[in-house]
Amino acid sequence: MSNPKPLDKNQKLDIEDILENLEDYRPPRKGWTWRVIPEDGVDMGPFHYRDMSEPLKQSIGLPASKYFDNIDPQPAPVVTSEIASGRFEDDIRRMRMAAWHGADHLMVIRHTGQSHIDGLMEGTPEGVGGVPITRKQIRASRKAIDMIEEEVGRPINFHSYVSGVAGPEVAVLFAEEGINGAHQDPQYNILYRNINMYRSFVDAAEAKHVMTAGGIFQIDGAHNANATAKAGWLVMPELLVQHGINCAYSLASGMPKELIGLSTVPPNSPPAPKLWYDLPYAVALRDFFSDFKMRAQQNTRYIESDIEEATRTHVIDTLISMLTSADIQSTITPDEGRNVPWHYNNIRGIQTVKQTWAGLDGINELVSLKMDGPLGEMSRDIRERAVAFLEEIIEVGGYFAAVEKGFFVDSAKYPERAGDGIARDGDGGVAANSIVKRDADYMAPVCGHFGDNHLPEGIESPCDPVGGCTLCHPELIAYIDELDTEDSVAKRLEASYPYRKGNLIRPEAEWAGDGVVLLQMMIPDNEDYAREAGLEVARRMGLKDPQVINLMVLHPAEGCFLEVKGKVDFDIDRTTLKIPEKVELLPEEELREAVKKTTLTVVAGTVGEDEHSVGLREILDIKHGGIEKYGVKYHYLGTSVPVSKMIDAAIETGADAILISTIISHNNIHRQQMTKLAELATEKGIRDKVVLIAGGTQVTPEMASETGMDATFGRGTKGNQVVDAIVKAMRAKNLL
Repeated sequence: MSNPKPLDKNQKLDIEDILENLEDYRPPRKGWTWRVIPEDGVDMGPFHYRDMSEPLKQSIGLPASKYFDNIDPQPAPVVTSEIASGRFEDDIRRMRMAAWHGADHLMVIRHTGQSHIDGLMEGTPEGVGGVPITRKQIRASRKAIDMIEEEVGRPINFHSYVSGVAGPEVAVLFAEEGINGAHQDPQYNILYRNINMYRSFVDAAEAKHVMTAGGIFQIDGAHNANATAKAGWLVMPELLVQHGINCAYSLASGMPKELIGLSTVPPNSPPAPKLWYDLPYAVALRDFFSDFKMRAQQNTRYIESDIEEATRTHVIDTLISMLTSADIQSTITPDEGRNVPWHYNNIRGIQTVKQTWAGLDGINELVSLKMDGPLGEMSRDIRERAVAFLEEIIEVGGYFAAVEKGFFVDSAKYPERAGDGIARDGDGGVAANSIVKRDADYMAPVCGHFGDNHLPEGIESPCDPVGGCTLCHPELIAYIDELDTEDSVAKRLEASYPYRKGNLIRPEAEWAGDGVVLLQMMIPDNEDYAREAGLEVARRMGLKDPQVINLMVLHPAEGCFLEVKGKVDFDIDRTTLKIPEKVELLPEEELREAVKKTTLTVVAGTVGEDEHSVGLREILDIKHGGIEKYGVKYHYLGTSVPVSKMIDAAIETGADAILISTIISHNNIHRQQMTKLAELATEKGIRDKVVLIAGGTQVTPEMASETGMDATFGRGTKGNQVVDAIVKAMRAKNLL
């Protein structure tokens, strides 16, 4: 297999190229990869980090990184991004975005119905609430990830689910195709998918054995109990029991400890006093299961549609991870709760982890958990209740009997019971009575197989008699491309081609060319009227199919904050867009040296009858990163300064530049003030000796040539841009 061509960061992924020759693709590596964490910490920019992994070759840092030499410290744990658009060709693009922000565990949520499918799926139909796990989808995604990990300079783990009655077959598919991690927990099948309990455990033994053969890291599903129970904070003892059962069964199935991970989810959320429940639980869990890896995830049970709410809880959960431990830190957004998986929310979740981890770096060297008080007592109480729970399971006849009695996902705190647990019939459920006992001379000609496998004498590998199995000889894998020519990736790519490779641009949030946009607004009325008014605003703005996806009451009568989703049905032709020429700023040290060389001085003020001063002061003062930061001396003349006075002050002080602010724009007064400044400077004979710069909210860069200024600036201007313009203009005038 030839290596894929390197990606160009300035070019989009070529999906068609990725789909080429998939029948010949083989994953270049298998098995899970952890981040490299230097023992002595990581030095980046002016800082030393204690809990960070090696940095990426290429990445996008936090928004504030521009103030810190663009450093992008990467947390010690593997960082998860969960992706579920339903179209794998769009998931691939999102994977690249997520990886550039630091995700190295890409979880593709599988189709909800996958748990009930009794065989492998072929082709690439569009998913509902997730992505159908097919060989083509996996190969294309893994091939794209190969290219992406070369681009960012770090191995990336690809993850999905081994569940349902087709679990063993899916495990084989994953081992063949280089899936690196997967959820596998027989209790999930029983409690939440009503798969026959005996069949579920038989299948799990086979699946876990195959996963081991493929080096696939396993994450369990015990966290679903506190995401399902009416009061998740009361099922903490049961969570420990479920984790324990799956860990013990995994070990008994032949899976080594290093491939076993616990999906730990804090059971509570504000406005509850979260720390008093979740921290003791985290301590208890890590005490009982110290030999296993921890994957920490936010609880989706209480997620609403507000991104800020989810982010705030996510920060607290990440703090708990740092105070205890997390080998994998998952990221969650409101997408999980409102089923609207959008590109930028994946990035927001990753940024939350990065920002929290960087801000709290080394926290355990500064603070410690107080175990000789309530924390220790509560943690011990959870563990004692878990042990008693397990003892009762044994007393009633074992796990299967306990499930039949509804022991699990009961909303009361053990040993109390509310009687609302999930009960399953041992003789019922999906695939009941489908277990077939092996004959005494049973022999399966495949590797990675669980149970007694009676090999013929002289045969070392069970697949030797048939010339090898697919785990040993991947060339034997039968690749099926498409079964349905209409419901296929080819049809979807055909429709999105103009947006991916053509010159058409349309906003998107989930799929290429979907046209989805999000409006934020405050409606000054009560909830009922605000909702309908928000929808009507969206309609009058031309949005199709508007929906209120988030509404927050600010006051019962005064108003509500709304987020309205809608679609645009028009395209933008990129060939018609006029891109302003980008200004390359001089290096900061070069600016400082130029300022120092000439002892650069400016006069500044707001001109005419304009009393606005805040914007100009931010350009001047050191506190806001203004020109003073670079050593520029300034004389601030205040507001409502006549243009003539600006000229006189420049002559009197020997200033190198005049900076005027002109906010008011009616009757084009801002243009008049700028033109007048240039004319007076010429009249006074100083135009060639002084740099003229104007700024304001209605000022644009194009106005410089119109009004005779050396440079003009609008909204969002920073002090370094102004200093850069002054230095460049002085050099052009041979004043430097």
